[in-house]
Amino acid sequence: MAEESRNTRFDLVVALFMALAAVGTAWAGFESAKWSGVQANSYASAGADRAEASRAATLAGQQRGIDVVSFTAWLNALNAEIVADPSVRPKGNYKPNQQAVSGFLFERFRPEFRPAVNAWLATHPLINADAPATPFDMPQYRLAAQRRSERLVDSAGKLAAKARSANQRSDNYVLTAVALATVLFFSGMASKANGRRLQLFFTILAGTVLIGCIVTLALFPIQI
Repeated sequence: MAEESRNTRFDLVVALFMALAAVGTAWAGFESAKWSGVQANSYASAGADRAEASRAATLAGQQRGIDVVSFTAWLNALNAEIVADPSVRPKGNYKPNQQAVSGFLFERFRPEFRPAVNAWLATHPLINADAPATPFDMPQYRLAAQRRSERLVDSAGKLAAKARSANQRSDNYVLTAVALATVLFFSGMASKANGRRLQLFFTILAGTVLIGCIVTLALFPIQI
């Protein structure tokens, strides 16, 4: 009677181990799939941000080219006017003459370029040898498209890091599921083993691995 009672308790323990291992395996599989989804979405978003960053960088390059061409044309026109009439040479802040080619070109600078030009002219570059060489050397020369490109590149980097982290977490859950499979194996061996010592050995082994897996799953981040 005592032996039968002992066998019944043993069977219940083995059944409990196998049930917990099955539930843990299902949970690990579910979480692995969820983290794989986070990885895929993050990589997709990172790719979209990189593509948009490339477009923004291209636009910034085009705008910079327009600024360089328009500034060069204005400077050449102003120089021609100064050569023709030295009195035209500005002694202080430049005031565009609408009747002159230089004034016509100046008024057509891009609005985003104008603050840098005004800041550069405030240094009296035509009479001040220490002034910055061009408006492009001024801190006021900032392209919104370039800043947007830089923000998108930074965002893409963070999303890629998030994807790598999600991939690692998914792999960790898969590894835990593999460990839980060994719990099922050891539990099965315990139920089939001959001899109390061998049964106890496999039962303790299954219980130890199971406890380790449960603790590990409890510490893993959860994605719902």
